[in-house]
Amino acid sequence: MKSVKRLAESAEDSDLYHEFNATLEFDYYNSMMINTADEDGNYVDLGGEFPLEENEHFNKLPVNTQMSNIQVPTNVYNKDPNILNAIYNTEALNDVFISNFQKDPTLTWQYFGSSTGFFRIYPGIKWTPDSNGVVAFDCRNRNWYIQAATSPKDIIIMVDISGSMKGLKMTIAKHTINTILDTLGENDFVNVIAYTDYVRYVEPCFRGTLVQADLDNREHFKVLVEELHVKGEAKIKNAMKESFKILNEARANGQGSMCNQAIMLITDGAMEDFESVFEEFNWPERRVRVFTYLIGREMTFAQNTKWIACNNKGYYTHISTLADVQENVMEYLHVLSRPMVINHDHDIIWTEAYMDSVLFTTKAQSLLLMTSVAMPVFSKKKETLSHGILLGVVGSDIPLMEVMKLAPRYMYKDGKKLKPKPNYNSVDLSEVEWEDTDELLRTAMVKGETGTLSLNIRASVDKGKRPLYLTNEYFYTNIDDTPFSFGMALTKGHGKLMFMGNVSVEEGEVSHNYPQHRLEIVTYCETDIDPAHRKYSQLQAAIRYLLGKEPDLECDEVLLSQTLFDAVVTAPLEAYWNTLMLNDRVEPGVETAFLGTRSGLMRPRSEFQSKMLSEDDCSLCRKFLTPADKDNLFTIDHFPLWYRLAVENIHSSCFLFVAHHQKSSSVLEDPKETRFFLLLPVQDLSCYLVDNNGFVMLSKERSEHTFLQSQFILSFLFFRVSLFDYQAMCKTGHHHASSARPLLSVLFLSLTRCFCVSVRFLLDFNLCGLWHSDYFVDAHKQKKVDALQPCDTAYPGFMYDPSVREANSLIKCGRCQKMFVVQQIPDSNLVLVVTQAYCDCSRQYGAILLEPKEIKYILHILSSKMLPPAGCLQPQILQGGTSNKSLSQLKSRTSPLLLRVIFLRDSNSSL
Repeated sequence: MKSVKRLAESAEDSDLYHEFNATLEFDYYNSMMINTADEDGNYVDLGGEFPLEENEHFNKLPVNTQMSNIQVPTNVYNKDPNILNAIYNTEALNDVFISNFQKDPTLTWQYFGSSTGFFRIYPGIKWTPDSNGVVAFDCRNRNWYIQAATSPKDIIIMVDISGSMKGLKMTIAKHTINTILDTLGENDFVNVIAYTDYVRYVEPCFRGTLVQADLDNREHFKVLVEELHVKGEAKIKNAMKESFKILNEARANGQGSMCNQAIMLITDGAMEDFESVFEEFNWPERRVRVFTYLIGREMTFAQNTKWIACNNKGYYTHISTLADVQENVMEYLHVLSRPMVINHDHDIIWTEAYMDSVLFTTKAQSLLLMTSVAMPVFSKKKETLSHGILLGVVGSDIPLMEVMKLAPRYMYKDGKKLKPKPNYNSVDLSEVEWEDTDELLRTAMVKGETGTLSLNIRASVDKGKRPLYLTNEYFYTNIDDTPFSFGMALTKGHGKLMFMGNVSVEEGEVSHNYPQHRLEIVTYCETDIDPAHRKYSQLQAAIRYLLGKEPDLECDEVLLSQTLFDAVVTAPLEAYWNTLMLNDRVEPGVETAFLGTRSGLMRPRSEFQSKMLSEDDCSLCRKFLTPADKDNLFTIDHFPLWYRLAVENIHSSCFLFVAHHQKSSSVLEDPKETRFFLLLPVQDLSCYLVDNNGFVMLSKERSEHTFLQSQFILSFLFFRVSLFDYQAMCKTGHHHASSARPLLSVLFLSLTRCFCVSVRFLLDFNLCGLWHSDYFVDAHKQKKVDALQPCDTAYPGFMYDPSVREANSLIKCGRCQKMFVVQQIPDSNLVLVVTQAYCDCSRQYGAILLEPKEIKYILHILSSKMLPPAGCLQPQILQGGTSNKSLSQLKSRTSPLLLRVIFLRDSNSSL
């Protein structure tokens, strides 16, 4: 925050001593023009040589850390006198940018967004336009700018859709609405009303209320606005009364932003007398500002439209072309910022966490999960102090370094390309912790309290395929000088006890240097703070720190000590494995043995393959626990599945069996690549081994998988658990024929040796796309790739009822009957299923699909994705038309709106 304050002070001081020069000529580095030459080899105007060097701290982007440069949107004239004077005026920020970065090397992007439209960014970069050569980025539309420049606001947009608005006028009006929506953020509330001779809400389910202006709601309004058609005669008075009623009721009931309120009137003329409406609803306090936008070239009714704005503390603008929209809409922000400017309220704002997919649209690898801290910049000149002039906003991006490691979750595949998602959805904490039904955790964190809480929760592992019921302990506190609270969830008991011992660095180093030992990708030391430390790997940094060669390194001493201890005490395991191999005492069928500890240490041994195993049989073990096998290694944000299932198994003596599958789907369809094992040598019986989440591990018959899963559910041996993904991507077009598979056939894999003597740890495969459509586009070739858009999805999980030790049943399948017997296998997570083979039930029971289903919110009953969070009005998500909360209960929920929550789990829990 100190860095941002220094920027604001420098910008205001520079403006204080600058005299405007209408004829100023000033060459600056335009980020689009730099290093660009014309046909004669000369640098183009506003270009010039601008050295760029790849910098690892800035995600390996080519940057210039000695200078900032300027980005100007295509719709803004880059040599306008106001632009040139403001750019010249902010040249002093260069020294402050550099000084800030030297004082705090963890800083990333620093910038100044001008109210005139240009954007000064440090370090300087080469800005890449879109495929049409257009730079649509306008800093004034960014959330950090809007939140810093204005206070929270309630907005009603009124648009005239009478017959006189047809053609170009309606096109301009729709663009104006969309531009206004783009200036709103998550602290704002909005509704859109279209009017002719009657009042029409563009979204009927939002009648009489305000909704939070988050990205989903804004995009929803834009879609509905595009569907508006002109007809009838304009009667503004009724629409104006309706707008005032909404805003007055919100203020009286403590809903909405509880700050600024405004009505945006978009029309081609106002013929009625509105004085009586204003006298009834707005005068004399004038708590609601009215901004008017006169559309079209005709000026017949300009005087009436201007009178409305000027008598309600608003602003009047005339928009005759599409090119006029952006700059004219921005004027209302200056008006709303005036009280703050006059009072000189330098409030520092923090945005919610977001993925910046706009700033570097062509460089997906530069995307970071971040929050921005920003501060307004005002004119301090005495002659203009009473006018309340906003110069712009300064800010800096703060990456959430640990959460950033999860960035692949916010990318998706579009054909063969990896693309950033259009938005990162901020979700309410109540949607993350479903079991916090009394909102004890949510309320405490929103209020910035410090404390602990224990909850029985439902989590998922294996990329969402396996649900778990756990007891989590939550630790939370506020973060000083920010609006954030910090929370962390730990699975109860895990990590509370640690084996520690006095181990020297030399002993640990010798132990870890053993050929089969690997120290996995875990952050033991912060090497990114000091540029001189960035050349070290984690292992090198840890050793240099422990030997005292780099005392300035910031390292986790407890974690390092634990890792050294683990390395020493597990070293004899290598000798034991060698003895087994030399004496030919490895049990048949065992391919790999391994050990993993909580500190991130791994000891794998993959040379156990029996000579009897063929080359194809060993194909899986060669990849197993190699550096490429990311899903099954310890990483900074991830405990592998086999480790999680083991440590969270309530029966400590139980053997856990986890199915492993290659990424290719061919193994499911090509019998030549599938290994089978017949459990019982009886021809009229079919035998299966199923794990506690319903996945078949051993089987001879594949046609029965759907039947088995259906009957398990009907017989209550397995119960279904619904899980949700609020960061999914869904297809917008028609779905092509897909190869969706029944649940139990997905992990269909057979063991190669006798089950009783083989303990084979197999790993989960990466079919996350079948469960989360945002990870994966169907691998089969498509004639047409459907467009994807952000959505919410629900997907199923299954758990075995451990109270059922043994069961049997007789099921009718058409003209025959089928008996099956189910029995738990002692000391394991497996269930043995034996069925009669001669009765085919596959036609009677439909497949249980893996693919998630998009949640279609029921709009005629208010849905939480279209309404403000608790604090204004919090409706329910409806699943299948049911709800466990009444609307009256939901209306009563209140909490502060402007606070943000950072919520992290440990790597042993999924967020």
